Amino acid sequence: MAPLVVLHQSPTAVVVDKPAGLLVHNSAWAGPKETTLTDLARQQLGPLLCPVHRLDRQTSGCVVFATAPEHAQLLQEALSSSSKQYLALVRGHLRAAVDVDHPLDDDDISGSARKEARSRIEPLLCCSEDRCSLVVVTLFTGRRHQARRHCKHANHPILGDATHGKGALNRAFKESWGLARMALHAWRLDLGGASAAHIVQAPLPADLRDPLRRLCPSVDVDVLLRR
Repeated sequence: MAPLVVLHQSPTAVVVDKPAGLLVHNSAWAGPKETTLTDLARQQLGPLLCPVHRLDRQTSGCVVFATAPEHAQLLQEALSSSSKQYLALVRGHLRAAVDVDHPLDDDDISGSARKEARSRIEPLLCCSEDRCSLVVVTLFTGRRHQARRHCKHANHPILGDATHGKGALNRAFKESWGLARMALHAWRLDLGGASAAHIVQAPLPADLRDPLRRLCPSVDVDVLLRR
């Protein structure tokens, strides 16, 4: 595997660009142990790195590591109080921004309490082919699978999402447009400061960029994302 792309590095934090298909770390619910993003980051950048948050296996983009365990809590607090932006390709045409204020339970724990969850879904591009939209999902809270579940709640499920989307539609987009995984990318995050220097951005990877170009050949994706 190619070396991880480092998006930001400081004495207390490292942000890497996670490829789709990797677990952030092993856990009982994920199945047998395997090589994870944390393993690769520690091999490349230092054995004390600690993941501060996680992304789903099929989600790509920004993941923050503390450079040592004593820095992890402060970074977690900083991330919990700042917004995070995801890019998602969703079913249907989203014409205007939607604010979603819909409490969520912990969806892997039966009977868990519902907690406040707030997101904003904004359209970037509507593709005429197969009626889909590229959107920015801004998370103001950090619940499990929040972007995926709030897009579904807004009737615009994320394409390629096997749990909260539509299997037949996912298969059709894979066959027709080469979309081989869930179309969700952790695009931007704020490491906790007011300065723009604290904003970290992960470029859209090829496995999402190429299907999007095929769906909307007249649109320059790089120009679109300079916002």
